[in-house]
Amino acid sequence: MNAYALLSAISALALALALALVSFPPLTTTPIPPPLQYWLTKPRESPPDLIVKNGVIFTSDASFPLADSFSVKDGKIHRVGNYSSIQGLEGDGTRVLDLEGKVVVPGFIDSHVHLIFGGLQMGRVELRGVDKKDEFVRRVKEAATNLGQGSWVLGGGWNNNLWGGEQPEASWIDDVSPHNPVWLSRMDGHMGLANSVALKLSGIDSSSENPNGGTIVKSAQGEPTGLLIDAAMKLVLTSIPEVSVEERREAMLRASNHALMRGVTTVVDVGRYFPGASVEHSWEDLSDVYQWADSSGKMKIRVCLFFPIETWSRLIDLIRKTGRRLSDYIYLGGVKAFADGSLGSNSALFSEPYIGEPHNYGLKVTDLEHLFNMTATSDNFGLQVAIHAIGDRANEIILDMYELVASKNGERDRRFRIEHAQHLSPGTATRFGEQRIIASVQPDHLLDDAFSTAKKLGADRAEKGSYLFRTLLTSNAQLALGSDWPVADINPLRSINTALKRVPPGWENAWNPSECISLSHALIAHTISAAHACFLDNVLGSLTPGKLADFVILSANSLDALEEGSASIVATYVAGEQAYP
Repeated sequence: MNAYALLSAISALALALALALVSFPPLTTTPIPPPLQYWLTKPRESPPDLIVKNGVIFTSDASFPLADSFSVKDGKIHRVGNYSSIQGLEGDGTRVLDLEGKVVVPGFIDSHVHLIFGGLQMGRVELRGVDKKDEFVRRVKEAATNLGQGSWVLGGGWNNNLWGGEQPEASWIDDVSPHNPVWLSRMDGHMGLANSVALKLSGIDSSSENPNGGTIVKSAQGEPTGLLIDAAMKLVLTSIPEVSVEERREAMLRASNHALMRGVTTVVDVGRYFPGASVEHSWEDLSDVYQWADSSGKMKIRVCLFFPIETWSRLIDLIRKTGRRLSDYIYLGGVKAFADGSLGSNSALFSEPYIGEPHNYGLKVTDLEHLFNMTATSDNFGLQVAIHAIGDRANEIILDMYELVASKNGERDRRFRIEHAQHLSPGTATRFGEQRIIASVQPDHLLDDAFSTAKKLGADRAEKGSYLFRTLLTSNAQLALGSDWPVADINPLRSINTALKRVPPGWENAWNPSECISLSHALIAHTISAAHACFLDNVLGSLTPGKLADFVILSANSLDALEEGSASIVATYVAGEQAYP
């Protein structure tokens, strides 16, 4: 082919290519497939507010039990996992907290407290741990001396078992409080001591009769000793001036700080509601204290509130207007009632009598027919019901009642609760699992009761039926741990240690060691199970993405240190912000 022919061929090929490019659209106009277009146009996710890394993180989430890092965004858990999966999320405004190997757990939930009452008690005569009569009297004298004549001396926390079992009497303190009425509640809240001035003010004398559900303790000569049990306490309580709104607000803030110091970020508050106390207190505290604190930005911990069962209709009306969640800090839980008294006051209801008291089986502090009707009605309207039951007979009665109510009102997720469930007859623990009853228990109570239970019930009953935590768990019951503060102090780490070891002060061995539970069970019972026990497990209780970022940093570098009881609280976070120290 000559040069001219070659040039002509090249020109023809170039023309063909040009025509082809004109005939077909350029590649850049081809539509991008939708998934690829999404990723190319998707805005970059904003970074988390906080990354917590390099720790031993117990999540209380069964799907991802342990991690070493997590992120927090907008007050909620963002992601949980290994640091390699989280470090790329960091942005300019992200704070990074290096745990340096420390243990983190979800914020502890205390399943049973009297929060404002506990805060009030912190400013009154403190008799917890007093083990001598002389010290008991000295503290009352000091308080009376510091108050003006006529002012009430209030306090409590005494435990007569610590000084040998002798019950205090008005005569102990009359000489040191001649011009002041005195009221000192026992540690369990089911018995109190009044001096003679308080008895006179309250109209209690030798002719006074026991009210239903209560006892005025009298001497052999028929004179009141000063001790009042359960419903009889109302005779004095109604004479005590109402606590001011300012005092209750200060008490709540003081109590909240105390809870945070112990790693507690949520409490189930059963209120200033004891046998003999006014049912109005819980409602006054909701409006005067909690809603005030919430609206003014002063809430520090989350509260799930339970109200006296007598006021069930008022709670239904409120929930219909507001729902259960008033805010991220205030939740409406349900209603609470009492079946019996307490072991320490010899008023817990048992199937057999107390040792040395052949006619004393304890007290039914609420009429059972009335209690059944209120329980059935509350449940029928969808309210959660929690009933205090300590003695074995009281627990049987409430289990029977719950079973009948569930049968009457039909199947649903109701999460009935028994508060305390301390003493159970053989086979009763199994019923908790079968009926799906929440056992809201307080391990630290056994530290006090261990010294006296055998004396009151006999060694066999005490050993086989008291604080059956492991038996309840193996019966598929759900445990929710708490303190009953101020009956026992808010202290989840000690509560967990007690549930693990069951060794009372001064003892070398465990009380009924077969009932010890594992560390994981105890942590779960103070976190996600406690949240489930009050219908808050969808927002609290575990370090799960989407839940509120409440967590606690411990001094330990391994979970083993928790078992040894050597861990302490380093910091407490609420909604991803440091709340303590």
